[in-house]
Amino acid sequence: MEPDARDTTDTPVRPVTRRRFLLEASPAAGLLALGAVRADGVGAAPIALQAGPRVVLPEPGPMLPPVPAVLLTVRGKDDDPDHISVVWTFVINGDPPQIGIAPAHEHVAGELVDLHGEFVLNVPTTRMVEGFDRVDMTSSRVGDKFTLSGFTAGQAVAVDAPTVEESPIHVECRVFDRHEVPPSRTLFLADVVATTVHAGACDETGRLIVDDVPFFGMTAGSGEFYAMGARVGNIGMTMGRSDIKY
Repeated sequence: MEPDARDTTDTPVRPVTRRRFLLEASPAAGLLALGAVRADGVGAAPIALQAGPRVVLPEPGPMLPPVPAVLLTVRGKDDDPDHISVVWTFVINGDPPQIGIAPAHEHVAGELVDLHGEFVLNVPTTRMVEGFDRVDMTSSRVGDKFTLSGFTAGQAVAVDAPTVEESPIHVECRVFDRHEVPPSRTLFLADVVATTVHAGACDETGRLIVDDVPFFGMTAGSGEFYAMGARVGNIGMTMGRSDIKY
């Protein structure tokens, strides 16, 4: 055995999260992880956008680069169809796995998540962008949005909620806390209790193979959809809209 080799036959593989890496790594490695310095120790060069005076926009907004485009699915009420919606979502923790969602009060999704306490986040691909926008632009009160979007309903493995079968990733969640966020949203915090993927979306260790899955995100600030730098559409495109930014 080599001097620094270790027998890991019986040691479970733990996912490496940013928090764990920073806690267990050296200070220099931590700085590298945060992008503070390059591998050669030289500070990152300033980019062109840093030059010149800043401009104060007439209206403040949550202007962020592409954030996850996610379809939320949740069981409907008795005699109502199961629900599919678009919500703002974000990662709370990688270890333990936890996420947050923030549906608006006027959306049916929030009421149903509050009722059932379980839901699924379905990660779409660029092939699903038109159906995604139809879901986003249509009220659930007009009918079954699964039928409208053309998506196929499935069943989660660990929670009582439907899924979008075309999505390569299903993140199954169970709510553990909620908070009202004035003026118009409810913040739900949830544990991720199961994750399933299409074959090819992850390698044998469970690591996401981003290059093999054509994800897209929504830009808060322009209302456009982007897939790894390539624009594939914009919010409201299926309704002839191009003016929606957030």
